[in-house]
Amino acid sequence: MSIDVAVRIKAELGEGPTWDRISSTLLWVDILAGEVHRYAPARDDDAVLTMSQHVGAAKPRAMGGLVLNLREGVALVDRDGTKTWLVYWARDGVRGNDAAVDAAGRLWAGTMRYDAGAGGGWLARVEPTGAAKVVLDKVTISNGVGWSPDGTLMYFIDTPENRIDVLDYDVETGEATSRRPLCAVEGTAGSPDGLTVDAEGCVWVALWGGAAVRRYTPDGRLDREIPLPVDQPTACCFGGDDLTDLYVTSARSGLDEAALDARPLSGSVLVLPGVGVGVQSTAFAG
Repeated sequence: MSIDVAVRIKAELGEGPTWDRISSTLLWVDILAGEVHRYAPARDDDAVLTMSQHVGAAKPRAMGGLVLNLREGVALVDRDGTKTWLVYWARDGVRGNDAAVDAAGRLWAGTMRYDAGAGGGWLARVEPTGAAKVVLDKVTISNGVGWSPDGTLMYFIDTPENRIDVLDYDVETGEATSRRPLCAVEGTAGSPDGLTVDAEGCVWVALWGGAAVRRYTPDGRLDREIPLPVDQPTACCFGGDDLTDLYVTSARSGLDEAALDARPLSGSVLVLPGVGVGVQSTAFAG
């Protein structure tokens, strides 16, 4: 196994990698810089779209363009750069964080307080029409969201809880019920951040402050841990033509000079070829 650098960059808070199969590119964001990045491995090119506010996540739309989980709400960005609010829910001290799209094309968008105040965020289901419903409230740091390959289970992380939760999921209605722990994230200095689910139904999670990614089986057993050359990996996804490359974003935010000198790749996007096989993501249907 090798660990390569996909994008050598000093992102403050790199997050939310998503493989866009239509363009064979990796979408990711630098939240605090308000930047949406699109990395094309075939050209080794990382194009940047700068927004006027912090951007927690960017996902492709079925009709082209992007859906963004921004500081003030969820917005659509057309191919020509035109931005339209789909859901506007601005609150003082709150911003958008991680997000994911289910198999029916709905967006699940999370939020958090800038000061990470307990219970200050939420996880909402956003329909392509713009109808939105808070499904999980009093969340502190809404992070990883993903689904089992058959779509019957949804996984969710509220980072300070130091566990991965699982819910029963109905893809036809978008209802997520019976939230319960899948596993506690133990034996590491890190905290669970973003996640992805592979074709075997295993959950891969980035360990913020833990310098590693882990793979948990569908029954919650720790199956694998891969050390990384960055202290703060933030999220991961499978990409590439055969979905066998694991991309991992990372952050420099909060690290002192000594830590940055020791880990000069902090903020870069890493890629781990051939560590597993992912599940094709769905574009937002709005």
